[in-house]
Formats: sequence, structure tokens, C-alpha cells
Amino acid sequence: MTGKRRAGSENKRSGGRRGAARRRTASAERSSAAVVPAGLSGGAYRPLRQGDVERIVGAAMEVLERTGIEVHPSPCREVFRAAGCRVDDDANRVFIGHRLVERGLETAARKVLLAGRSPQHDLELGGQRVYMGTGGQAVKILDLDGTVRETRLSDNYDIGRLCDTLEHIHFYMRPVVPRDLPNEQIDINQFYACLAATDKHVMANAYLPEKVAEQRAMAEILAGGAEALDRRPIISYSNCWTVSPLRYATETVEILDQIVAQGLPVAISSAPQAGATSPAALAGTLVQIIAEQLSGITYVNLLNPGHPLMMGCVPAQADLRSGAFVGGSAEFALLNAACAQIAQHLEIPIYNSSGISDSKVPDAQAGAEKGVTGLAAALAGSNYIHHSAGFLESLLTVAYEQYVIDNDVNGEIMRMLKGIEVTEESLSIAVIDDVCKGPGHFLGHAQTLALMNSEYLYPSLLDRDNRDDWEQKGARDIREAAREKARKVLAEHWPQPISPDLDRELRRRFEIVLPAQVMRPAA
Repeated sequence: MTGKRRAGSENKRSGGRRGAARRRTASAERSSAAVVPAGLSGGAYRPLRQGDVERIVGAAMEVLERTGIEVHPSPCREVFRAAGCRVDDDANRVFIGHRLVERGLETAARKVLLAGRSPQHDLELGGQRVYMGTGGQAVKILDLDGTVRETRLSDNYDIGRLCDTLEHIHFYMRPVVPRDLPNEQIDINQFYACLAATDKHVMANAYLPEKVAEQRAMAEILAGGAEALDRRPIISYSNCWTVSPLRYATETVEILDQIVAQGLPVAISSAPQAGATSPAALAGTLVQIIAEQLSGITYVNLLNPGHPLMMGCVPAQADLRSGAFVGGSAEFALLNAACAQIAQHLEIPIYNSSGISDSKVPDAQAGAEKGVTGLAAALAGSNYIHHSAGFLESLLTVAYEQYVIDNDVNGEIMRMLKGIEVTEESLSIAVIDDVCKGPGHFLGHAQTLALMNSEYLYPSLLDRDNRDDWEQKGARDIREAAREKARKVLAEHWPQPISPDLDRELRRRFEIVLPAQVMRPAA
């Protein structure tokens, strides 16, 4: 306590925190992305022992041989049959042997590139590299005036413009379902709205198999041709091809077939709920989701060996008191972190989840749930952490201000991934000697000035003022501050990742419904 008081009085003599802040140079205000770049390595958190990882994978293979996958009459079922799987046509079940699964794992891609329109936004998925971004399919939005309404196509554009400015949101997965469009118009327009808002990598889905080729054609125009798109895929897909437990959704598999035929990256996503659509035992849920994933990895690699594929593990739980979906729990965090550990064992890039708060508004509950689940997924080394920004109400709702808040939360999480660098210089023996034996203090030492922009992360929103300064600035809570920032960005930030000439070409070839006048030209 004495040391703290001494440090406090020393701060007062030197002007304290306020004085230090006033003395910051312009270089101290540089983007915090330079301190915590995307793609830092996780892997420090291991919820499973190595022997348990192997047991879960072995049990998943046993499930595929013993219980199998429900696959109704379809080309998919015939692919499995042709590969030597036992098929029970009466029960609509395909039984996949472990040797076929192992062949699928042998040919599976070890790394997947999801390219940004600018290389600075490239995602190099694999190993323990971590990227955090948005997620998709909300049907409600908490607007900046505090009202809740159905989502519109324009929200995908506006949220994209906002996320374009948020440095710790590393990719843009289409966040909302355009409830103002029929299914026939959604596929091309959701990609267009996202691609028109940011040059970060864009992921979405398709509702109709025949629309995948059209989506690729649009991406080719923006990428500079078919070969350019193949080298640097600027779009990718999430495909929920299973309905847990262990059943293929025929219509979604047809879309998966088209994605693979078009050579585009895909995350095959399964999302069982422990206690409802998978066993209440967390280990049992892991066995089931890994069985589903191994079947999908096998299937995609039968279609196209080495296809750019991500395991898509989004395990959650049911609240056994009510049956309600739960996305903000410690169990959710554990399951997603464990899936990342298993994916690293299998050497397959992984797409999974964090930040699915069950709160209805951006409040303390949302902050606690997002912090716990985001940190667990990142420290475990999840590659593509979607849902990490914007979500409330157990995946039903997004909020503009929540993206701004979550950007700072993600930054803090990435700073923890960066860890502590220990070198002869950073051990600071001479610095300690200088300060203890001479006049002055650490705040004014040359080492402190040299490290202030690389050792420390300065959040853009989280408040660090003392109470007097906070009150003088209006005593705003974080939600009010986030709303103000979101309003400012949406009023002023009008990116043009699609040039006017390309935009005219896209509108000539495709049924684009977002009016051009909605997208103000950059000043």
C-alpha cells in the first residue's frame, strides 16, 4: 500500500495521468492495430488433455461407423456409396469407416487464405492464428434511437461501413438477414451490400444452389478475373449442411456441392446444443460435433481433395431449466475452446464462435459474457472467430453501438494473445537502477516514452478518465459513448471499395436493389 501511495504522489507531482495524456505525441495516437495485429497466435489455453483429445476423435470415428449419418436419397449419398461406405437405404443412413475419414484428413487443406481486397486484411487461417470478426443471420436490430426493428439489406451496408473503421474486427461476415427481400434476391444482394461497404474479407451464404455461380461471377469482376479470384478469394461461405444430431440437410448440401464446384472457400458449420440436440455431457457434445465435422471433411474431400475448407464448430447449450438457447456461458466458452484444440490436433483450420451474449441490450451482462467467451476462443487459438462483435439476445439481435464496444473488447483480447516479451532490454535492470538511484520516475524515463506505442494498447472507447474529468465530459456510460461514435462514423464514413465504373458493370449484369444514392461518394 505504501508503494501505491508513493507512486500516486509522484504522479501528482508530474501532472499525473492527465498531464501524461496531454503530453502524448501524435505518434501515440496511431492505430492500435499496430500494437496488436490480426493473426496473433493463441494456444495457451488447453481445456482438454492431449489424451482426451485423442479419445474424443476416436469416439467420433466410432459414432460414424456405428450410428452413421442420416442422408436422404441424393447425389451426396451416392458419393459416399461410391467411396465404399455402407448405406442403409431403408433407414437413410450412411456409415463411414475410419479409413475413409483418415484419407479425407490426409488430403484436407492445412491452411486457407481468405483474402481482403487490400492485402493488409488477408486472413491466413491455420495453426493457432487468431482473427476476430462479425457473425451472421440476425433478424432484429437495436437501432441507434433505442428501438428494435426487423433487419434490412441496408443494415448490411451500414454495419459494414461502421466495421470498416474498427481495427479489431478483422473480417466482415454478413451480419443480418435482409428481411425486406425475397429469398430470390438475397444471395447476390447480401454479398454486394457487404463488398460495397468494406475491403475486408466478406463471408456470407447462399439460399439457392443456382445463385452460387452468380455470386462467384460478381466476385470475379471485383477481383479482376477468375484466376485472380482463385489466387485471392475475396469471398467465402458459411454452410450449415447438418441438422444436429447427425443428419444432413439435403437442400443445404446441394448448396455446398455448388460452392465446392465453384472452388470457393467454405466453413461447414454444425451447431448442436448440449442437452437438446446433443448430449448433456459436454464431452458427448464434442464427440457428436466432431463426428459431424469429420463426415463433412470426408465428403468435401471426396468431391475435391484439398478444397479450401474450415471446420465449422459452433457448439452451444440449452438452459436445462427452460430449454432456451444459451450463448454467453462458461460451457459455451469451454466447448468452443475445446473444438479449437481438436482442430489443431487434426491440423484443419477452424471457424467457431464467441461473443453470443444472451443479454438484450449492451450492458454489464453482455460485457461479461463477451469477455469470457471471446478470451477463451482466442487463447485456445481459434482461427476464424465469428459472432465476436455486435450480437445480443442469443443471436437474434445486433446493435450498432455493440460493434463499437466489442471492437475495444477484441483489442484487449488480442493484446493478451500478444503476451509479454522477455529480452535483456525488457528485463529493465538498468532502468530500475536509474530510477531508484537518481532523480526522476518511470513515467518520464526514456524507456517509457520509447515503449508507449508498442507495449501498451490504448482503447478508443473504454473510459480511463478520473471521475472529475468524466463528469466534466458529460458522465456518459460506455453505451452512450459507443452510440455517439457509431453516429459519427455513419454520418461521415463513405468508403468506395467498388469504383463507379465497376459498380455500373455490376448493376448492368446483376439485379442489385440497393440504390446507388444510398452510398454517398467519398468527400
